[in-house]
Amino acid sequence: MEVVVRPHAGAATDLVARLIQRAVRQKPDLTLGLATGRTMEALYAKLVEDYAQGGTDYSCVTTFNLDEYIGLPPSHECSYRTYMQRHLFDRVNVRPENTHVPDGMAENTEVACARYEAMIATVGGIDLQLLGIGRTGHIGFNEPLSAMFSRTRAKALTPETMAQNRPLFPDPAMMPHRAITMGVGTILDAKRCLLLVTGAEKSGVVARAIEGPVTSMVSATALQMHPHCTVVLDEAAADGLSQKDYYYWLFENEPEWSEFR
Repeated sequence: MEVVVRPHAGAATDLVARLIQRAVRQKPDLTLGLATGRTMEALYAKLVEDYAQGGTDYSCVTTFNLDEYIGLPPSHECSYRTYMQRHLFDRVNVRPENTHVPDGMAENTEVACARYEAMIATVGGIDLQLLGIGRTGHIGFNEPLSAMFSRTRAKALTPETMAQNRPLFPDPAMMPHRAITMGVGTILDAKRCLLLVTGAEKSGVVARAIEGPVTSMVSATALQMHPHCTVVLDEAAADGLSQKDYYYWLFENEPEWSEFR
């Protein structure tokens, strides 16, 4: 795991956008794993701005989203399919048939999850998996006690996660209690993982995820075992890290980051 700390949320988000753009330029048929949430809205806005200015071409990119609420049709205003269409898919030239989001309306969830895993395998796996982190330390919706080698499956949401996401629903009582999520093992299978976290409210769980012991109680700690995982934080999110000065030094001195300084 490599940790990069930038001075503010805008700088952290800009760095992640540039990393994604570089990955697509280097491999135009990239398979890109995508995440949702408030943090990602600013990131997708940067990707869209770059595209609108004649930048990155997404016409050959294939995408797989981490998760979707069970019981929400794709057209629902709070579904993650609608979120992705609104913030990214409808605003760049990615082909609709190349975008994949778990089927929250599947009659047989277990079959739908197995099919999702098979689709990922068919394209050769995910090249770059974008991630955020929830307040319980989850990546995707892999809530506490998620097995480190779990695959795509249905998962009950914790009260804390529901409290965090409920304000996003016009009627908070409508928020589903369950979701389909890629498993921790599915995420770890990605060739590269890229975790973006901003804001002081995440500093405690970020410290546990990066510098704490690997545990199923905080699924993000599994990223410590990934051979190519980059964590990008703003100063506020990094506040609880004991080695923050070292992470700053690495970014300023390691040759691999020279083009981004």
